[in-house]
Amino acid sequence: MSGHSKWKNIMHKKEKTDAQRASVFTKIGKEISIAVKEGGPDPTSNSRLRDLIAKAKDNNVPNDNIDRIIKKASAADAATYEEITYEGYGPSGVAVIVETATDNRNRTAAEVRHFFDKYGGNLGQTGCVSYMFTDKGVIVVDGEDVDEEQLMMDALDAGAEDISGEDGVFEVTTAPSDFSNVADALANAGYKIVSAEQSKIPANYVALTGEDDLKNMNKLLEMFDENDDVTNVWHNWEEPDDDSED
Repeated sequence: MSGHSKWKNIMHKKEKTDAQRASVFTKIGKEISIAVKEGGPDPTSNSRLRDLIAKAKDNNVPNDNIDRIIKKASAADAATYEEITYEGYGPSGVAVIVETATDNRNRTAAEVRHFFDKYGGNLGQTGCVSYMFTDKGVIVVDGEDVDEEQLMMDALDAGAEDISGEDGVFEVTTAPSDFSNVADALANAGYKIVSAEQSKIPANYVALTGEDDLKNMNKLLEMFDENDDVTNVWHNWEEPDDDSED
């Protein structure tokens, strides 16, 4: 669902086919189910659920669907999903973190390993690449008719760490603990939020130049994106500027 945190990925991934949207609904539904089981069905007291509801709305999940997922997850016989994170390397050593929510860890582990092996990478041990990433909240704001200085003041006053802008959008970064408060403050101030999510930002990026590496990396991400057990993928591949169809 996610590449690295660069806004251009967030922007171009808004255009999805019906099948892709259905897969997104399934993935977010699993995350919401886990959040409800962990912290209850009330988003006012369950910050993780509140963030996931916002994420669902960003991905055009209808409110009725969200309500049904929460109600179903609150039932005594609700399905139980386990969150498992895998780490590995893509072509030419690209660092990859794969977050999953699954009811069958053996199936998911086998599929993740297969994808890495098939497309020029390998599954690693826990901790092999996560040290290269920092957890941050990332809020992307539509920059049309926005005064950058005012946005910066509003964002910093709300607790943001940094703000940057490029090609008509602004990216506001926060500490994970401040993410919800900053997102709510900017929305309440009237800014149009393009996307808001908890992200893993790499310390550095890897550029791929070989045609085979580029093809394999795109295919690896595509396979993860299509797998219903995979909820998020983070990587440090510096994607080409004209690569908008991966």
